[in-house]
Amino acid sequence: MESQLIIIRGNSGSGKTTIAKSLQNHFGHGTLLVSQDTVRRDMLKVHDRDGNLAIDLIRQIAEYGKDKCQFVIVEGILNKKRYGDMLKHLIQFFNEKAYVYYFDLSFEETVKRHNSRQKKSEFGEDSLRAWWNPNDYLGVDQEIKLTDEMSQDDVLQLILCQVQA
Repeated sequence: MESQLIIIRGNSGSGKTTIAKSLQNHFGHGTLLVSQDTVRRDMLKVHDRDGNLAIDLIRQIAEYGKDKCQFVIVEGILNKKRYGDMLKHLIQFFNEKAYVYYFDLSFEETVKRHNSRQKKSEFGEDSLRAWWNPNDYLGVDQEIKLTDEMSQDDVLQLILCQVQA
């Protein structure tokens, strides 16, 4: 089996987790979803700092899925400064059979999307502004920028068309 890696990145509240879970549900049994929040906050309880333990564990979990799962999805803010080298390693590890997406949304659109989800009560616009890191492109050839004009359904259909082509 030749596994395919899907990387979904962007600012908090942009819709990454929703898209990643939709993809996992669509692809079904044996699709590995590696969520930065799950690994960092739930499994390890570490802060998102340079060299945090989550970086290596995300890599190890994703590598585990290669040749075992048809699709391995890695999603999260995945700041380029902290996670970029690890993500580029994964792209090579998956023999360049990788699809990379970055939610390149305006701050206003991000707030709008955040306010439409259940987690909106966990943090608000002030936190989003404090965490805001625009234009955090990974800088790889296959990176696709997802924009304000694209609905969640548009994004989902784009990814499905590219991955299943």
